[in-house]
Amino acid sequence: MRLPLVTVLGECVADAFTVPAPAPGELALRVLPGGGPANTAVALARLGTPARFLARLSDDVFGRLFRDHLEASGVDLTAAVRAPEPSTLAVAELDGRGQAAYSFHAQGTADWQWTAAELAATDLGSTTCLHSGSLTLVREPGGTAVEDFLARASATATISVDPNVRPLLVAPEVYRERLPRWCALADLLRLSEDDLGLLLPDHTIERACDAWHAAGVPLVVITRGERGAVASLNGERAAVPAPPTEVVDTVGAGDSFTAGLLHHLGAKGLLGGRLTDLRVDDVFDACVFASQVAALTCGVTGPNPPWARQLRLQAPALGHAAG
Repeated sequence: MRLPLVTVLGECVADAFTVPAPAPGELALRVLPGGGPANTAVALARLGTPARFLARLSDDVFGRLFRDHLEASGVDLTAAVRAPEPSTLAVAELDGRGQAAYSFHAQGTADWQWTAAELAATDLGSTTCLHSGSLTLVREPGGTAVEDFLARASATATISVDPNVRPLLVAPEVYRERLPRWCALADLLRLSEDDLGLLLPDHTIERACDAWHAAGVPLVVITRGERGAVASLNGERAAVPAPPTEVVDTVGAGDSFTAGLLHHLGAKGLLGGRLTDLRVDDVFDACVFASQVAALTCGVTGPNPPWARQLRLQAPALGHAAG
């Protein structure tokens, strides 16, 4: 059975990790392709979901790295824009728990230059779900055009949004101002507990979910690292434990969770339209699978999500349930 097409719109970032320097006074970096939306597209494709990536990819050395990585994972790049601007670079330093602290080099880079004309050229006729978020939705000059594109796409596709707040580049106030509009057009909102703390610092998970439901989004999923996830479907909650994991780092784990969630829902025929047939038991099952995908991502260096065959080897029941 061929699974439904998921289109992902957003950035691809060069993630540079510090590694032991070859000589005193030098800084050595290991560069891996990353960026929240790109990670999600890669994870979807590796799980077996047809994934198309709408991105503005530079022709510089990093852009060529991105293309090779995405295509090797099976991501469809036929709608990607070949951009004249340079790629975005993020330098990550990991703490003792594998958590990354970033510094960004993103001024005038390719990812944020979307125009309405570029997006209007995209045919969404075969897209069942459109996923976006992260900096692409808030960085100008392209953010407004991307938001308008999601609003148009909501007429025919399920809309998934991951805010992925990056306060070093965009103030949380910008996300707070735009989030009610995203909730009004989206069907699924996935964010981390850290995102929640930046967006609504005085809210419990339950209160935040209720506020976002009131703004229009039916399904909210908040990931909590080793404490699992909480899902809320129009106010009906489900708590999902995280599987035991030997954590190397957490880079890309949330993006892999989102991919696992969308993959499982698509395999069950639940994507498309406004999620009106979705039940909380369906959400729980999808989050269990998504947690397994995220856990495997945490077990390796960088944003390197698992392939479907790895899931089948580790958890045959989950692999079968996901199609």
